[in-house]
Amino acid sequence: MNVLVAGGTGFVGRRLTAALLKRGDVVTVITRDPAGARTRGVPGADYRGWLPELDGYDAVVNLAGEPIFARRWNAAVKQELHDSRILGTRRIVEALRAAQRGPAVLVNASAVGFYGDRGEEPLPESAGPGGDFMATLCSAWEAEAARSPVRTVVLRIGIVLGEGGGALASMLPIFRLGLGGPIGLGRQWFSWVHVDDLVSLILFAIDEPSARGPINATSPGVVRNAAFTRALGRALHRPTLFPVPPLALRVKFGPVAEVLTGSQRCLPEASARLGFGFRQAEIGPALLDVLGA
Repeated sequence: MNVLVAGGTGFVGRRLTAALLKRGDVVTVITRDPAGARTRGVPGADYRGWLPELDGYDAVVNLAGEPIFARRWNAAVKQELHDSRILGTRRIVEALRAAQRGPAVLVNASAVGFYGDRGEEPLPESAGPGGDFMATLCSAWEAEAARSPVRTVVLRIGIVLGEGGGALASMLPIFRLGLGGPIGLGRQWFSWVHVDDLVSLILFAIDEPSARGPINATSPGVVRNAAFTRALGRALHRPTLFPVPPLALRVKFGPVAEVLTGSQRCLPEASARLGFGFRQAEIGPALLDVLGA
């Protein structure tokens, strides 16, 4: 299979590229810096600039988008978050429409931020969007992907746990010092996914003809923030005695703190109906696997 990956130089994209190559696929990664990506990228992949014609490709995976937590949000940063997702997806969809012998499937990223802060409400894929910035952004992102003329799968990705990047990269330093703790009372739901399961789900979405529409890319073992905090402390053999006041997060991070303090109790019903099984479904063993403990 000939697969085009946008966002293939990131934390998840590199692992996806390696997995595609391992199973014998031909992989082209599109990036703003193909020369630099070739020196740092996955051996065996081809790195090209945005955006080649899509004739001859069998599948497109779009993971591209500016990182949510990299900078404090202001109007300019929010616009970059928007444009990197919406305009990039729009270009891919337009290329799909222009192709004569184009791909059969588009797998497009989204995020559980689609749902907004929903407290205790169970959130299968049929649940509607929230109303905050992230929910509005994800709704617009998904709407662009929905214009695709081919089978389209939208993955609403939870907090990705894996070595060397993702959410854990920012959490580990403070937890290793024994200074970690739950956010507030820790009752908010924490929808997460092991990076290996996420990569497997992307491959499954490419291959499974009946996969289409939104899929919650989250483990069935959703936990509250307090339970996640205890599991991470146990994996690191560190105490977790210092709750983090939500107000402190708002002062430190600004509006992006709404992502950290929100609650999404996501249920991966669509993947279960399709027969996909998560190998890492419990938070304790998942963290032990990631941390090599």
